[in-house]
Amino acid sequence: MSAALLQGASIGPLLDLVLHFDPRILVMAFVGTAIAFGCFSGAAIVAKRREYLYLGGLLSSALSILLWLQFAASIFGHSSTTFTFELYFGLLVFLGYMVFDTQEIIERAHHGDMDYIKHALTLFTDFVAVLVRVLVIMLKNAQEKSEEEEKKRKKRY
Repeated sequence: MSAALLQGASIGPLLDLVLHFDPRILVMAFVGTAIAFGCFSGAAIVAKRREYLYLGGLLSSALSILLWLQFAASIFGHSSTTFTFELYFGLLVFLGYMVFDTQEIIERAHHGDMDYIKHALTLFTDFVAVLVRVLVIMLKNAQEKSEEEEKKRKKRY
């Protein structure tokens, strides 16, 4: 419960920002993330046994790349290009983790590990990671669209 509480507290300011900008973004991002979660977890469920477990090393390496990119950006300065790359690459990585973790949970359950609380927390963490990235992408796109409309309005007058 404390892990879920801390995750909720950490994304609270982002949710507050989204709700003040446009509440529809939150609903669309949640529905989109839920659909993606269902599709990717469903793909892991119907796939051959252990087919996606080999993604673990690749996903861990990709997560390490994201960590080092963030570290380098904090030293050398952030740019919009690196931010966009980290955002979309992170989305891809955590969608991969949805597939990997789902299949890992199935495999562990097959071997007798029935700790459903730990398994649910793992999938919840994946869901939140994807939701945050989808929210940021949608908020960024809505803000850019709003700025373009504002420029067009000022141009008319």
